Amino acid sequence: MSKKVLVIDDEKNIVDIVEFNLKKEGYEILKAFDGEAGLKSALEEDPDLILLDIMMPKMDGFEVCKKVREKKDTPIIMLTARAEEVDKVLGLELGADDYVTKPFGVRELMARVKANIRRSDSVSAGETSEGDIKSYGEITIDSKRYEVRRNGELMNLTRREFELIRFLAAQRGQVFSRESLLEKVWGYEYFGDVRTVDVTVRRLRAKIEANPEYPRYVLTKRGVGYYFSEE
Repeated sequence: MSKKVLVIDDEKNIVDIVEFNLKKEGYEILKAFDGEAGLKSALEEDPDLILLDIMMPKMDGFEVCKKVREKKDTPIIMLTARAEEVDKVLGLELGADDYVTKPFGVRELMARVKANIRRSDSVSAGETSEGDIKSYGEITIDSKRYEVRRNGELMNLTRREFELIRFLAAQRGQVFSRESLLEKVWGYEYFGDVRTVDVTVRRLRAKIEANPEYPRYVLTKRGVGYYFSEE
C-alpha cells in the first residue's frame, strides 16, 4: 500500500511541484490550501507524513502543528519561506520533526520525506534496538511501549524525542556529534540542519530533567556533541 503524504500550503505552484515529485516516488498525495482544511485532513485522513507551510490563511502552520501534536505523532516537516531562526525553532518547539526553507531543492525534500517515513515505519513495526525496560536513576525507558517515565510519571515525549533518548541511553557515555545524531536518529545522511538536534535536546531536557538548566541525564560535551550520563 502506498504511503500518504499530506501537503498543506496555500501556494498552488509549490503544491504542484511537490505533488509531481512525490507521485513519481509512488506516494499518494492529499492536499489542503489553508490551515483549517489541512488540520481536518491531518486528523481524519491519517496521513503517513505532513508537509506543513507556516504562513497560511484561516490558521497558520504553527497552530496546525500544535493541534495535530495534541492527538497524533505523525511526522511533520515544516515548509517555510521565512529565514528567521525564531520561526524554525518555534516549529520544532511545537513538535515538528524538521523544517525545510523555501526555495528548497527537490532532492533534499524527497530525502527528508523518505527518511521520516522510514523511521516511522520502523517504529510501527516494533523494530527497536532495546526490547526490554531499562532504568537509569529516575528515568525508565520502555522501548516496547515507546514510553519514558520519571519517578513513575509518564513523560509526554514526541516520537523523535523518544528515539533520541533511547539512542543516547543505549550508548551511555559515548559522545555523538550533531551531524552523527542527524544520521543515526533522524536518518539524514546528507541533509539536515544541526539546529534541529539542539532544539530537540532542549525539548527533551525540559520534559525529563528535574532542572533542565543543570541536566543529569542528557549532557553536552562542549564543542563536540551530546551524550547520556554514565552515572
